[in-house]
Amino acid sequence: MEIAAMIVGPLCLFLLVVAPIWLVMHYRSKRQVSQGLTEEEYRQLRQLAEQSEHMTKRIQTLEAILDAESPDWRKQA
Repeated sequence: MEIAAMIVGPLCLFLLVVAPIWLVMHYRSKRQVSQGLTEEEYRQLRQLAEQSEHMTKRIQTLEAILDAESPDWRKQA
């Protein structure tokens, strides 16, 4: 009888407080994911893509300079 009373209290607390909050947060996050990117996130993604392309061009230029000035630089790495 004592063990059942020890289990009922925390179980009621979980079912009345924790479970509803958990369900609300779960479905709220599911809805946000299904809505896709916000305008700000899309802008940031485009900006990162442009920066990536710029960095790729810079790396290719630097490698071309190194190839011209020191053809064996790749073997040293």
